Amino acid sequence: MLKNLKNRFSRPLNILLLMGLSACGISDAAVTLPDPATDIPLAKAVATQTAVFAGGCFWGIEAVFEHVRGVSKAVSGYSGGTAATAKYDLVSAGTTGHAEAVQITYDPSKVTYGQLLKVFFSVAHNPTELNRQGPDTGPQYRSAVFHVDDEQKRVVQAYIKQLQAAKVYPQPIVTEVVLLQAFYAAEAYHQDYVVHHPDQPYIVFNDLPKIANLQRQFPNLYVGR
Repeated sequence: MLKNLKNRFSRPLNILLLMGLSACGISDAAVTLPDPATDIPLAKAVATQTAVFAGGCFWGIEAVFEHVRGVSKAVSGYSGGTAATAKYDLVSAGTTGHAEAVQITYDPSKVTYGQLLKVFFSVAHNPTELNRQGPDTGPQYRSAVFHVDDEQKRVVQAYIKQLQAAKVYPQPIVTEVVLLQAFYAAEAYHQDYVVHHPDQPYIVFNDLPKIANLQRQFPNLYVGR
């Protein structure tokens, strides 16, 4: 995802392995988590809701949530900075305040916000890595939940506290919880990147295992595409 990673796609596989990208990729961080003790109950016939998560390269986050029941849309983009700097080349420098993020549109009668959080913290990324995720480094790859209202804020803060108390990770959770100011969709070539480039080594090592972990750990939430 960093500019130097673009060249990684053409490197021999043995070089990739020497760089630390194992066959399981960063999804080795996937853990089994408890259900959120605090959640927003399933709703009846209401409008779709929005969640915005950041956790490393947006390609993988988007790909995971596109396979979650009740999610109708997942869009890669940028949150945390201004409209003027919401461009990949600028965000990649790590100085814009933006994080690579994914905007998720979901049906709250089919999946709860808490269930989305459980997927996010379990298989979509490793919430204990500070300003990085796997091979990608910099504040643009930080772990963050951009809540849209106080109800989402209450649920995510309670869940982080619950996970910390349960000691499900060997290191502290470093996920930021911040109010969403704006979300800016990324360039068209970033959208559905995993779908269009399933054979690229970066995708094979870092993102496809996340989807496999989703299917294995959340069979009742997983949907094929």
